Amino acid sequence: MTKTNMEPLLANAVESIKMGIEDYALDTPGRALSAVRNFYAGVLLLGKEALIRAAPHADPDVIIGIRYKPVPDGKGGATVELDGSNTIDFRELGERFKTFAIPISTSALTELNWLRNAIEHKYTDQPAKAVREVIARAFPVTVALFHNIGVHPSEVLGEAWTTLLKVRDLYQAELARCRATLEAIRWLSPTVADQHLCCTECSSELVEQRDLDNDDQEEMDLVCRSCGESLDWAETIEQAIDLALGVEEYIRHKDTSEPGPIYDCPSCERHSFIEGEEACAVCGEGFDWERNCVVCNSAISMDDARAGFDGGLCSYCTHIANKDD
Repeated sequence: MTKTNMEPLLANAVESIKMGIEDYALDTPGRALSAVRNFYAGVLLLGKEALIRAAPHADPDVIIGIRYKPVPDGKGGATVELDGSNTIDFRELGERFKTFAIPISTSALTELNWLRNAIEHKYTDQPAKAVREVIARAFPVTVALFHNIGVHPSEVLGEAWTTLLKVRDLYQAELARCRATLEAIRWLSPTVADQHLCCTECSSELVEQRDLDNDDQEEMDLVCRSCGESLDWAETIEQAIDLALGVEEYIRHKDTSEPGPIYDCPSCERHSFIEGEEACAVCGEGFDWERNCVVCNSAISMDDARAGFDGGLCSYCTHIANKDD
């Protein structure tokens, strides 16, 4: 497939990805952020192409537009029309992939967006490593998007595809070395054990501990191989919890205005007490409470219990009891 017989959106996506790879290959601070931006833009365009192809008979502008408005139809009803020319970003792209049942990891799209923003705002003095990580971590979702539209990346990326493979392999080898240093750790939380640590300064996954023989979570001496910063182990774990459960926490609050599944720990006061594990991932302290009200048998939430609405009573029954007093 050549550029001349590609759809315009796909051609732009391919060119942006190629430019990102070329910027990366130059390995200069001045081109590092350009590499991230171009690669990110290319993958976003590729995602939009996949979304448009999922509805080939629809208006492409409507499929990838972000704002809509009701317009009276003159018959007492209304139609919905596109409002403006703004299009979706990675967050909305992931949501529409779910709607259109496109089998692409929305969490990978969210991570790419998060990582790009992190590098934009916490620029590292080791640009090649930072850019390599963005590209390598985006590699699976990039390939998945190409396959989704029926195109093998090697057919359109040319030499950039070979560079992509090398970048992925270099990063995977470095990441494996870092994770090997943490294999012996006895984590207090299964969630943290399953969630890879990231640097709290530059957001890199290349976090290792200096003492390879240590197996105690509280004795970890962590350092980031990307930016060189020494990391506070408790802060790093708190961030890992947010990365693992933060989206669920946001959605729950948005949909129900209720807290969870992460809470402030009553003991160490970090935002690291995990619902379902009933313990803090940082300090390991548990929190016991009556799960059902002894008067009305309704569930007593952990948030109510932590706020003092416990003693076997839900918040409503506690309110009534206090009122009677």
